[in-house]
Amino acid sequence: MLLDAIIIGGGHNGLVCASYLARAGKKVRILERAAVVGGAAITEEFHPDFRNSVASYTVSLLNPKVIRDLDLHRHGLKIVERRVNNLWPNDNGDFLAFPVGSEALKAEIARYSPADAEALQRYSRDTGMVADLIRDYLLKTPPNAGGGIRDLVKMAGFGNRLRKLPLADQRIVMDIFSKSVADFLALYFDNEFVMGAFAFDGLVGNYADTHTPGSAYVLMHHAFGEVNGKQGLWGHAIGGMGAITQAMAAAARERGVQIEVNREVEQVLVENRRAVGVRLANGETVRARVVVSNLNPSLLYGRLVDPAELSAEFSRRIGQYRNGSGTFRMNVALNALPQFTCLQQQERASADHLTGGIVIGPTMAYLDRAYRDAREHGWSSAPLVEMLIPSLLDDSLAPPGQHVASLFCQQFDPDLDWDQHRDAAAECILDQVEKYAPGFRQSVVGRQVLSPLDLERKFGLTRGDIMHGVLSLDQMFSARPMLGHGDYRAPISGLYMCGAGTHPGGGVTGAPGHNAAREILRDI
Repeated sequence: MLLDAIIIGGGHNGLVCASYLARAGKKVRILERAAVVGGAAITEEFHPDFRNSVASYTVSLLNPKVIRDLDLHRHGLKIVERRVNNLWPNDNGDFLAFPVGSEALKAEIARYSPADAEALQRYSRDTGMVADLIRDYLLKTPPNAGGGIRDLVKMAGFGNRLRKLPLADQRIVMDIFSKSVADFLALYFDNEFVMGAFAFDGLVGNYADTHTPGSAYVLMHHAFGEVNGKQGLWGHAIGGMGAITQAMAAAARERGVQIEVNREVEQVLVENRRAVGVRLANGETVRARVVVSNLNPSLLYGRLVDPAELSAEFSRRIGQYRNGSGTFRMNVALNALPQFTCLQQQERASADHLTGGIVIGPTMAYLDRAYRDAREHGWSSAPLVEMLIPSLLDDSLAPPGQHVASLFCQQFDPDLDWDQHRDAAAECILDQVEKYAPGFRQSVVGRQVLSPLDLERKFGLTRGDIMHGVLSLDQMFSARPMLGHGDYRAPISGLYMCGAGTHPGGGVTGAPGHNAAREILRDI
C-alpha cells in the first residue's frame, strides 16, 4: 500500500505532525537518520551513570493542546516545576533572583530599585497582553502572501484584531516586534541588574547584542510558555528532554505511525513538478503521496531538493535564509553541588535557588561585551552561561549524592573552525563558572562538549542554530521561512515543511508540527 506521508526527520515536530496525520487515518512513516528519534530533544548517558538532555534542556513552550491531543502524560511524560525561575549572580557577591510569584518577584527587584519594582506590574501587564496575542496565533496558519480568498480573510482578521486594541496597546505590540530588547526594557526599568536579567531572554538563541532591533520579540518568544497549566513558569521533564520525544514516539506508534531510525534521506524525489518520495543514503527509494520535511529549510532546499526543481528567485532567496544562534552546549558530570559565592554570602539564599536557571550575565553591559568579543575573537572571554542542575529535581540522572549540570552558553561565532577551537572554548566556559562558584572545576568528573559545528553535525542545526533560523521580522509569521511559503507548503507540489523553520519558530513547542498536519490534511 502506498504511504500517505513520509516525514523526513524524527524530531519533536515530525513526531507531532505524524501523530495528527495518523489520527486522521493516514498511513505515515518517519525516516530518522540517527539511532534514536527526538532530534535535538534527546537524553543521553554522556559519562558512565550520568545522563542529561543533550541539546534542548528545559520545558515551558511545549503547547498544552499538543500535550492533551497526544495524551503525553499517559505515555509517561511528567513535568516538574522549577522552585525558582532564574538566578543571576553578581560580581559583588550578591544575586538577583526571579522567584515564582509576582509579589515575591516584586520584593526581590525592590532590593535593587524600588522604582523598577513599581514598574513591574505595568511591564507584566504589557508583556502579558502581547503574550496572549501571540498565544492566539501559535496554532494558526499564517495568511500566505499571494494566497487566495482564505488568506485574505485571515489577514483581515489579524489586522482587525490589532485595530481593536487600544492605541497604547498597539504601540506596545509595535515595540515588541521592532525594538531592541534594550530599548524596550528602557520603557520600564533603569537598574542595570534588573535590565540585564530581563534582557537575557532576548538573547537566548539569538547571536546579537541587546541593541539589535527585533531582539525584543525574542524575549517575547520565551514568555508565552507554561508548565502544568501555570503561565510563565519553566520546568523539567523527568528523564530529560528525551522523555518528551519518547512519549511522542509512543503516541505516534499507538496510532500506527511507522518509525524507522538509521535511515538517512539523501534526496526528495520529484516527478512532473510533484514530490513523490525520497531516496535514502543506501540507495533505497520510498514513495508516498506527500513528503514532509522536519529539517531546517536551508538543509531541505540546499541538500535534498534538486536545484533544477526550484525557481531561480526562490533559490536566491532561500540561499539567504539566515541561521546562527551563537550557541555552545556542555553537559558536565559533578561529584558535588556547585558552591556559588553569592549563595554562601546571602542569608536569603536557599536550596531552591539552585533549581532555577543560574545565569552568568548580570548586566546588559556584560551581555553586549560578550557579543562584541565573539564578533572580534570568535568567542567571548567572559561568555554568557546559563547553568541548570536538573538532578536536583530528577534523581534518575545521576548516582546518589552526585549531579549533572547543563551549560547553555552563548556568543560563540558559528563560522569559527570549531574542530580547532572547541576545547579552548570549553576551558574558557569552565573558567567563567569557576569565578562565580569556586571549586566547580574540581568537581567535574566528566563532560560532553558540543560546539556550533557539533550541533550542526549531530542534530542538523545549521550553523548551530537552535531555532532553525533567526527569529527576525523578515523570518517570522507569514515570512517564515519565506514570504509566499509561510503556510507550510513548499514551492513543489506535495512537499511540506513542519519544522521550527516555519511559524511559530524554535523551541520545543510542537506547534509547527500541529499546524503543518492541518494543512496537509486539508490538501489530501
